[in-house]
Amino acid sequence: MKNLFIILMLISFLSCKKEALKIAVVLKKEIPILVIQPEGKPTNIDSTLLLSFNNKVLTNFYKATNYRTVWQSEEKRKIILEELSKSEEEGLQPEDYNLKSLFDFEKKAPSLDSLGLAKYDILLTSSLQKYIAHLTNGTVNPRKIYKNWDLKENYIDLNTTVVQLLSSDSLAYEIEQLKPNHIVYKRLKKALQLLNNFPKDNLKSIKFTKIITPNDTTASIIDIKKRLIYWKDMQPNDSLTPIYDQEMVAALKRFQSRHGLAADAKIGLGTIASLNFSKKQRLEQVIANLERWKWFPKQMGQEYLIINIPDYKLLLVKNKDTLRTHRVIVGRTKRKTPILSSTLTQVVFNPTWTVPPTILREDVIPAILRSRAYLTQSNIKVYDATGRFVSPYEWQLSQAKTYRYVQSPGTFNSLGMVKLIFPNRFSVYLHDTNHRDYFEKIDRSLSSGCVRVENPLELTEYLLHDAVSWNLEKITETLQNERTKFVKIKKEVSIHLLYWTAWSENNKLIFRDDIYSLDTNLYDKLRN
Repeated sequence: MKNLFIILMLISFLSCKKEALKIAVVLKKEIPILVIQPEGKPTNIDSTLLLSFNNKVLTNFYKATNYRTVWQSEEKRKIILEELSKSEEEGLQPEDYNLKSLFDFEKKAPSLDSLGLAKYDILLTSSLQKYIAHLTNGTVNPRKIYKNWDLKENYIDLNTTVVQLLSSDSLAYEIEQLKPNHIVYKRLKKALQLLNNFPKDNLKSIKFTKIITPNDTTASIIDIKKRLIYWKDMQPNDSLTPIYDQEMVAALKRFQSRHGLAADAKIGLGTIASLNFSKKQRLEQVIANLERWKWFPKQMGQEYLIINIPDYKLLLVKNKDTLRTHRVIVGRTKRKTPILSSTLTQVVFNPTWTVPPTILREDVIPAILRSRAYLTQSNIKVYDATGRFVSPYEWQLSQAKTYRYVQSPGTFNSLGMVKLIFPNRFSVYLHDTNHRDYFEKIDRSLSSGCVRVENPLELTEYLLHDAVSWNLEKITETLQNERTKFVKIKKEVSIHLLYWTAWSENNKLIFRDDIYSLDTNLYDKLRN
């Protein structure tokens, strides 16, 4: 279409001066351009005032107002200032939003001349746009710092959003809706609040020398008790003894449970490391996690699987209710499980396993070089580029990387009995395992990147949602014939492989080990 055509969307509300705000959306080549008729009695803006901001989005906004101010409403200005002042509650930095200058302008607002009003208006819009961007996508772009993350940017049209806020009778409510609404994000905000209520800590670092068990007497026990009292796992006492008594046992178990440690009352290296975290370090950890949650999808789906990698846990959520929980095994440090969102598409019963390049290079080839019997013992068949079977005694190191290595289905198969597929560029999936005893371990970062799921048949039965064809009995029959079978997952179930190491539950702080060492690095990027 060569000619311009205009679709007018009039949004009216009464300002303090009973004048209306009018917004027109002009479509040119299907690209919306906002045309804004400011409310109240606007002030003209010299377009050169926008040059120092070097911000195309901001400039386009004021082009749409015909270079006139929009924040004539004192009530709305004060709501925005209050929101920016509370940005610390979201893990953001209030100083990023020009608060001192904005409050100075607001204080002088009744006596500001035209130039002052124009400068104030521009600065307020610029700060609001920045705040909206930070709320919806964070302050750091994960796509620039992580190679094994695949999260889509949360799309936000800043100018359209500001116009919607301008036209709203419930400005504070509308800003609240821009924030991540997942329960974990809200629990992180609560964790930040809880941490800020703790007093300043000046506790001594505890050195690990040996495992401490109940009834032991050592010099470090008093320091450990002080930390348990500080973190409210233990009640304060008039006097502290160097004896690991029963009161301390109960407190230590509470502390271990909150930190994802084995609640066995043994004070080992992991427990000492968690005890040695300071309030400042925990605050930084929570802030890093709040940032991370701003990157995650705003809409998880009506029904979804969500995996928290550091917590080694899978949850099945439907309409905000958690229906199932499964322990999982995730990628170890050298072969991290990627962060991504996708949709489950297929179940594979009795899957074969084609050895991926990294495992081939680092594990399989070295094992074959030690013994050709490895291939037979592992039930792995080798095929050359033409598809011809290569016997263990024909195998040649010089051709090793050109072969295809396939492990046959069965209980010994590395993928176990079932595999759940979802599209992703990392070729990872959920699967059973032939090492089910690993689920009893506390540290379950043991895989090569894929996620192993405990009790996967029960999860599979639920996902297939067919009580006649795919109940547990039918699934067992299918597995017993040891033939590979592909079954489509008909209902829409999203899957999110995410990473968070802190939250709160019932006013208690919860932490997990930062298994991929992401927290400190991210916090440094946020503050530098």
